[in-house]
Amino acid sequence: MTQQRLNAMQASPELFKKMADYSLAIKKGALDATLLHLVDIRTSQINGCALCLDMHIKQAKLHGEGELRLHHLAIWRESPLYSERERAALAWTEVLTGLPPHGVADADYEAARAVFSEQELVQLTHAVMAINAWNRLNVAFRTEPGSADKAYGLDKATFS
Repeated sequence: MTQQRLNAMQASPELFKKMADYSLAIKKGALDATLLHLVDIRTSQINGCALCLDMHIKQAKLHGEGELRLHHLAIWRESPLYSERERAALAWTEVLTGLPPHGVADADYEAARAVFSEQELVQLTHAVMAINAWNRLNVAFRTEPGSADKAYGLDKATFS
């Protein structure tokens, strides 16, 4: 295990609070918590963010997400466990997280628009933006997985 470099929250509490407020505003939007958890987890998998992956898996579990769906998230395209809406959100998440050199293809946009309203797609895009920002912050400073469990009530998450 590598050592944490610095505590970003302590080093810049004003910016941390603004990011947290932004994330909370997204969660109060039209998209349901289950979908947002999947987006947060998949993005964190792609970006290799240990803290966010650990945190969002625990949050999803506390909100009733099934363990098999959590395990299948890395292979969501092959798994029958996700709805059309969840699949569209995960595809949009992947394209925005990886941002192709020539931008988002029309086909990717049209696939997302077929499932999400304008407002929902904008909110989904903000959700992907936010988790990518959190991932970059925590990867840069190697924030330890589980280090915020008690503060966020995630120490109550149990797995079998």
